[in-house]
Amino acid sequence: MKKRKLGIYIHIPFCVRKCLYCDFPSAPADRQEQGYYMRQLMKEIRSFEPLGNLYEIKSVFFGGGTPSILPPEQIRRVLGRLCNQFLFEDDAEITIECNPGTLTREKLAAYRECGINRLSIGLQSADNAMLKLLGRIHTWEDFLESWKLAREAGFTNINIDLMSGLPGQTFGGWSDTLEKVAALEPEHISAYSLIVEEGTPFYERYGTAEGQRLLPDEVADRDMYHHTGKFLAEQGYHRYEISNYAKDGYECEHNKIYWTCGDYLGFGLSAASYVDGRRFQNPVDPKEYYAHIGEGYRMFRQMPAQSEKDAIEEYMFLGLRMMRGVSVAEFEARFGRDYRSLYGKQTDELIRRKLLQVQDGRICLTERGIDISNTVLANFIFD
Repeated sequence: MKKRKLGIYIHIPFCVRKCLYCDFPSAPADRQEQGYYMRQLMKEIRSFEPLGNLYEIKSVFFGGGTPSILPPEQIRRVLGRLCNQFLFEDDAEITIECNPGTLTREKLAAYRECGINRLSIGLQSADNAMLKLLGRIHTWEDFLESWKLAREAGFTNINIDLMSGLPGQTFGGWSDTLEKVAALEPEHISAYSLIVEEGTPFYERYGTAEGQRLLPDEVADRDMYHHTGKFLAEQGYHRYEISNYAKDGYECEHNKIYWTCGDYLGFGLSAASYVDGRRFQNPVDPKEYYAHIGEGYRMFRQMPAQSEKDAIEEYMFLGLRMMRGVSVAEFEARFGRDYRSLYGKQTDELIRRKLLQVQDGRICLTERGIDISNTVLANFIFD
C-alpha cells in the first residue's frame, strides 16, 4: 500500500523573552520546566505510533516560541523518535525556527548532524530601533553573526522572517530592510504585515483609535507590500503565496501542505492537526495539555470528520492564498462536486471586477484581489 504524505509540526513554547506583539503560546522557562515539557511531548508523539504504517513524512517544522533556545540534544531526541515511528522521504524538508542571539556554532553543527536541512531565522527588521520597539532580544549585528555562523555550518536553505507596518515605520525604512536582507541572498523570505493581536502589550498601545494613528495607514501599508513584491522579483525571488517569496526550488514544502489542505500532525501545546479529514487542536492551557498527553491518538480517532461545507470553504480560502490558486480539476476530483454549480456565479462576478483570473484551469487572485483578499474570500462562504 502506498503511504500518504504527512507534515509534522512540533511546538516549542519557550523563548528568552516574550515579544511585545506576540500572541502565540510561549513564555520564558527554566531548564527543569523545558525538560519536563519535552518528556511529555515525546509521550504524545509515541501515542500516534499506529499511524506509522500509513504515512511517509514529507516535512518537519520546529516552531514556537524559540526552538533554538533548547539544548540541541532535545531536538535530536524528537527527530529520533519520529524516525522510529515513520518512514521519511529521502528529501524530506526539516526546518527549525531560530532567533538571533540563540544560535551557536555547536548548535548549528548538531542540527546538521541530526538531519535538519532548513533554518527559519526571525529577523523582523534591520533597524535596531524597530527591533527594540518590538521587544526583540537581538540587534541587526547579532543577526548578521547568526547568519554568518549558519552559512559556515553549511546551511543552504534559509528563510528570513520580516515584518512591515510597524509603529513609526516609513517606506524608506522598510525598503532599507529589504535591500539589506536581499543582499545576503537567502533562499526564502517571509514578509508579513503586523497584526495587532488582543491580549498583547501592542494591543494596549496600538489597539485604540489613538494608538492606530501611530501605525502606517492602509495606503502606506499597501505601498510597502507592492514594493516588496516588485523589489524581490528583481532580486530573483518569486512570490508563491501572499506573503512568501522564494528562489526557484526553495518554496517552503511544509507551509504548502497547510495551504493545499494536506495531512499534518501537530505535537505540543496548542498545536493543530489535520489528518484523514479530521481537524483538531491541542489545549492551550499547559495543565490541560499535560493531563491528556498520552491520549492524543485515541482522541484523534474519536474526532468527527470535517463537514463537506467546512472542507470546501477551507480548501478555497487556503488555496487562493497561493499565487497559483485553485485548480478546478483538482477541486472536482477531491470533492466530487461541479465547481461551477457551487461557485460559478461568484467566480464570474469576481473576474468581471478584476479580482480573480483564470490561468490554465486555475482560479487565482489578481493584484487587485490580493489587496482586498479577505473581501474576495468571503464570497466562498456558503449561504
